[in-house]
Amino acid sequence: MANYIDGGGLSKASKIRRIVWQGLRLRRENEEIYVLSMSEELRRALQYSSVTSLDLELFLPDLNGKTEILTEEHRRQLCRHLPARAEGYSWTLVFSTSQHGYSLNFMYRKMNRVDSPILMIIQDTESNVFGALTSCTLRVSDHFYGNGESLLFTFTPEFQVYNWTGENLYFIKGNNESLSIGAGDGKFGIWLDGDLYQGRTQPCNTYGNEPLVPGQDFIIKTLECWAFL
Repeated sequence: MANYIDGGGLSKASKIRRIVWQGLRLRRENEEIYVLSMSEELRRALQYSSVTSLDLELFLPDLNGKTEILTEEHRRQLCRHLPARAEGYSWTLVFSTSQHGYSLNFMYRKMNRVDSPILMIIQDTESNVFGALTSCTLRVSDHFYGNGESLLFTFTPEFQVYNWTGENLYFIKGNNESLSIGAGDGKFGIWLDGDLYQGRTQPCNTYGNEPLVPGQDFIIKTLECWAFL
């Protein structure tokens, strides 16, 4: 399928991907909606793309960048929980400890010019995979920021998502020494040190989560941050 850029700046493939994801959202909301009842725009897009048979549940966005953590199954599971404004966009790697080193401050700097929700995924030295989807980029702030689109997740021992409970607004807070995602009663959903070396995950009021890894404390093997661009 052609992937040229039109006058609006988006490739035809990207436009088709977004339209397909709109159809997927409709199907999730109402199981009785089928491809034949989708919008005329969607049917034309599918026809133009020369796709004669398409399982929307398997329609995964492109990855712009190399991952050392994400499998196809990880992506498939996470796609079901993206906020609407992230659906259908390519996943673009903006920070990776393997490429950019183990520095929280450098991670902040890599997001200076990015305007997107962020998928932060971590693999620890025990091979646990877990992380957070934040409603905005990560930055230094004196106060908590973000909104209820943010969530925590883990693939250990099986995939589990923890959405915002509405109990507080302690979504994200970062300084030069640490980053916290979710908080309450002195505990943090995810806490990372400034060297991106070690962290802790605890039950927190923001997400009503269980610890994302056994034992709560972990040592980071690889950390990646993906934007939806």
